[in-house]
This record gives sequence, structure tokens and C-alpha cells, in this order.
Amino acid sequence: MDRDGWPFGWPKGGYPQPQGPFYYGIGACLALGRDLVESHYKVCLYAGVNIRGTNAEVMPVQWEYQVGPSEGINAANQLWMSRYLLQRIAEEFGTQVSFHPKPIAGDWNGAGCHTNFSTLVMREPNGINAIHTAIERLKARHHTHISLCAGVANRGASIRIPRQVDEEKCGYFEDRRPASNCDQYAVTSIIVRTVCLGEQD
Repeated sequence: MDRDGWPFGWPKGGYPQPQGPFYYGIGACLALGRDLVESHYKVCLYAGVNIRGTNAEVMPVQWEYQVGPSEGINAANQLWMSRYLLQRIAEEFGTQVSFHPKPIAGDWNGAGCHTNFSTLVMREPNGINAIHTAIERLKARHHTHISLCAGVANRGASIRIPRQVDEEKCGYFEDRRPASNCDQYAVTSIIVRTVCLGEQD
């Protein structure tokens, strides 16, 4: 966001072209804020944050980055530090960061903190069975966790099993519920308590 709280690079008091061409966009009119994003990536690498990639998202000046893989609470620590560094880098560019899941009203995509999760058993041959067991545990705690079912390669589902994982019968699942402004420690904790420790409501 610019200092006035309006998205950086958007016409003041107005809107850019409809979302769509900005996703993985390239060029000065599509990849708004790339200098900041690449600076953040480099600073994270230098600081030892386990950052794995970045990409422009559907809404202009909306960016995504991936942290991990990390074990246990370290996943939350890595995200915490990356968020701090992002805010510090934004200062250098005279901008501010919004982690709000829906910072602009209207027909603009929101932002999430999709959480990929696996255990050793899930990554071994036929680990898909452990993935399905985990999803059933999450589903059983729907008041705490979810109300939608899982789906293979379904980007609208709460819990998504990537197509490659389904084909190879092992890997991980993606919890698509956490919002971009989530408490990453709470997210890590509740998933582990439900999937690994078998907590129930």
C-alpha cells in the first residue's frame, strides 16, 4: 500500500484494469512492486529465512511468497521473521504492507496463508492413506477447523490434495483456510494437535 493506504501503483481514487493479467505478470504495468518483493527475497536469504519463491498474484500489486519446508514451530518462526523483514523493506520503499485478507472492497481476489503440511508417513509410499486420515480428523473438528470437504486439485476446497500427490500416492496436503493475517503459531498448533496428537472437540 502507498502511504495514504491506497494500493501502490493504482490510480489515486481510481482502479486499474480488472484483475487477471497481473497473475505471474511481467512488465512495469503488470508487476507493480517487483523491486520491493525481490529485495525482500534477498534479505530473507541473507537472514537465513527459509524462503522458496515469490510470484505476482491476481490483484495488481498483490504478491505471494513461500516459506519452508520447515519442521514444527520453526515454520511459524520463519513466517514471523519474513513478515518483519517485509515490513522493514517496505519502509525503505516508502510503502506499507497489508496482511489483510481483503484489503480492497469489490471484485478483487483476497489473500490467504495456505499451509502445506505433511508428516514422514505422508511422504512415504502409500502416504495418501495418512493424508486422508488427517483430513478426516480435520473434518471431524469442523467447528474448530473446517466446514468444507477436501478435493483433489480443487482450488476452491478448504483442504486441497495436489494432483501430483494424488497420482504418486504420497506427499502433503494444503490447508487453504488460514487468512493472510493469521496467527501462524495458532495455525501450526491446531493442525499438529488435530493431525498428529488426535485431539478432538
